[in-house]
Amino acid sequence: MNILKIVLTTMIAVLFSLNLAFAAPAKVQDSSRHLYDRVMEEYKHRDYTAALAGFRFFLELHGQSSLAANAQYFVAECQYRLGRYKEALKSYYHVVSYYPLSPKLASSTLRIGQTYTRLKDHEKAHMMYERVVDQYPESAEAETARKALDTAPMREEEPTPQLTGNSSLD
Repeated sequence: MNILKIVLTTMIAVLFSLNLAFAAPAKVQDSSRHLYDRVMEEYKHRDYTAALAGFRFFLELHGQSSLAANAQYFVAECQYRLGRYKEALKSYYHVVSYYPLSPKLASSTLRIGQTYTRLKDHEKAHMMYERVVDQYPESAEAETARKALDTAPMREEEPTPQLTGNSSLD
């Protein structure tokens, strides 16, 4: 059933894209918005596999549109929710690197920290949480990052020597 949805969504998008060569710019924007909204419906219904395919397809067709940064962010979100953390990490970094004016920067940076936490790289997670707090201090993401910093495991430190009375250091 999911494969059928993906195929149908893809076919609809291809039909729309064939008409785009002759469409006025406003019509192109309308069709890109329509495709984005259709794919977002898959995401909202938690069909992350179909949404992932749809957002990737959207980026192929409309990679230069004003919705491209959001589509890239939701590619990462789908990967994260599917447990593909290493792929998600790359996709969140893609948002941060290639869309510096995106409204998804704070969310992407926070998610990078959360993804590092899932991957058990607590030092990098800590660094990303601090970055969110420093760069977006008044945001909801900063509040989430502060909570993560408060509950995060401490960095591994060198063990302190214990005094036993048997050495010259005692």
